Amino acid sequence: MAVSRLSLPQLVSCAASREDSIAPPPPAPAEVRAARRMVDSHGRVIRDLRLSITDRCNFRCVYCMDPGVRFMASESLLTTPEIVRVARVAASLGVRKIRLTGGEPTLHPELTEIIAGIRAAAPVEIAMITNASRLSRAALREWKAAGLSRVTISIDTLRPERFARLTRSTCTPADVLEGVAMCLGEGLTPLKLNAVLIRGLNDDEAPALAELARRFGVEMRFIEYMPLDSGRAWDSSKWVSAGETRRAIEERFPLVECGDDEASSTARTFAFGDGAPGRIGFIAPVSSPFCGACSRLRITGDGKVRACLFSTREWDLRSLLRRDSAGDDAIAEFLIDATWTKQEGHGIATPRFAQPERTMSAIGG
Repeated sequence: MAVSRLSLPQLVSCAASREDSIAPPPPAPAEVRAARRMVDSHGRVIRDLRLSITDRCNFRCVYCMDPGVRFMASESLLTTPEIVRVARVAASLGVRKIRLTGGEPTLHPELTEIIAGIRAAAPVEIAMITNASRLSRAALREWKAAGLSRVTISIDTLRPERFARLTRSTCTPADVLEGVAMCLGEGLTPLKLNAVLIRGLNDDEAPALAELARRFGVEMRFIEYMPLDSGRAWDSSKWVSAGETRRAIEERFPLVECGDDEASSTARTFAFGDGAPGRIGFIAPVSSPFCGACSRLRITGDGKVRACLFSTREWDLRSLLRRDSAGDDAIAEFLIDATWTKQEGHGIATPRFAQPERTMSAIGG
């Protein structure tokens, strides 16, 4: 299951991806376009949009970015009006949830304007994922007033020295937990916490992280380590399965499956057997892929449409957005066509898997 550095066929695939990003996607069937919904050739309907607003991040997490990664030029990124326009058109095609991602979205200087613009333009739930390093009561209050509904926060370890090693930042677990408390205080709920466990680094902390769900009454989610790092150093020997993580947690906290997850949900959720508040979620793209019911589409900070997180092909929406003659109908048809190309699955655990050229921070989490 190990993923090595790019082979020649993968380099060819990446080159093809760059060529595809220049050309528009092939047209979806006429009846699909006429239905005005984003549906792929496998029958999956898009209702959730991951909208990256920046690739910039003040962390350099070991499973994502090497210290030397350079960010895109500002002019390459979608502008606030372009982001809002994409959200409006996507909502007209059936999207009901938009998650603002990065990079780290709180680094965007016009985050409030983006949230307010989307709220005014589209009847959608607006969520955001953050590392919580830049949160304040005033900012959270401002974003909620603008239209932000809820927040997801990443926290991979509770030990300061590990946190520094893992994130390569000056932030601390205490800072993140303060952000958690502030989000709860401002009513940005349901709040979810995310952790990526890596063998030999933080995998022994599953029970301690699970306890955060009980402490704060939130959902603590454990995400399997995926091959999305800039150094292409993903190693299956460092991968910890959701099943192993669950067993480690249950040695301390027996769990009961909730059984109310939507078919398209990324997480399988559990309650505490003793009735304590909070939930535990397991996101297992490697050991138990959930591609069959995927309802998600991603748009990168520079306006590329990615039908799958692990796509090696993407489509350049930004050029169309910046064409004076392009109306909303043209944008809608582009999104419909791009969605139709969505692959059946990512194939991480198969010999045919090719790691995407972009890292998670450049794709949008």
